[in-house]
Amino acid sequence: MHFFSDNSTPVCPEVMAAIAAADQADHGYDGDRWSARLNGAFSDLFGMQVHAMWIATGTAANSIALACLCPPYGGIMCHDEAHVVVDECGAPSFYTHGASLMALPGEGAKLSPGTVVERLKGIRPDVHQVPARAISITQASEYGLVYTPDEVAALGMVAQEHGLGFHMDGARFANAVAFLGCHPGDVTWRAGVDILSFGCVKNGGMIGEALVFFGDQAQARAAEGARWRKRSGHLFSKGRYLAAQLLAMVEGDLWLRNARAANSAAQALAGGAAGRLLHPVEANELFIRLTAQEAAQLRAQGFDFYDWGDGAARLVTNWSHDAASVQPLADALAALPA
Repeated sequence: MHFFSDNSTPVCPEVMAAIAAADQADHGYDGDRWSARLNGAFSDLFGMQVHAMWIATGTAANSIALACLCPPYGGIMCHDEAHVVVDECGAPSFYTHGASLMALPGEGAKLSPGTVVERLKGIRPDVHQVPARAISITQASEYGLVYTPDEVAALGMVAQEHGLGFHMDGARFANAVAFLGCHPGDVTWRAGVDILSFGCVKNGGMIGEALVFFGDQAQARAAEGARWRKRSGHLFSKGRYLAAQLLAMVEGDLWLRNARAANSAAQALAGGAAGRLLHPVEANELFIRLTAQEAAQLRAQGFDFYDWGDGAARLVTNWSHDAASVQPLADALAALPA
């Protein structure tokens, strides 16, 4: 049983069927009838008029979003363990043509308004220092913790007061919303988010994510994002296959149904892990205390996962799991000596 990453899972049947249904002649790039439906589908989902576009990868989605919010001389305030800092090979700086990542600490890989404000106080308004121009947060965080609507809104207020753009890396946005049980608008545009990177691949897609633009500047930023997409080589000539996947996710309950399955599996594992948990389990990731000997014992039983530093491991559930299917690992974890 594999618990490495939700990137490595099979494509869910509904998405595969949508790809097959789109396998017919149409206009190229994003001029097809599937791509044309994205704005309406995501507007219905979020309860306001938005502009949405497909993007090849999560790294491209995050980087293009930040390029739309931050000039080359600006800074992007984010957590020091954020994906944009640790796992994107400098792509945000590459796409923005030089913007700085202003990495900040925070428990559970979450930013707090107080930490952001204190960093802002230390930036002089002269031309010799990098001015902050955007905030970027990850939902759920790199340790699987979820920002509540109030927490997002508090950061959104800081962004508004200081004239900063506000980006959300939502690679696991569906898992966060499933955990919160709230409307997706409550943790995005109502809380001040300008651009959302909407995850698809981790939630059962084959390839492709979405960028969702909110607010008064949505249309202009989406137009800019479209040019970044072309310039960076991510304008697929047969974009309908990406659009079809996103529509399959959001025009029904599939995006939440898949996330709920992954979350329920994570909760089942949390029950088996008991006192080993390093962080609360709020989405579909678990971080647990595990010695090298215990890890080897679990692997010998057929369970795969990532080591996560000395004495720790990361387990990730996905859309194809449920509480029953992961019970063997939950039992194996519970059977380890306390």
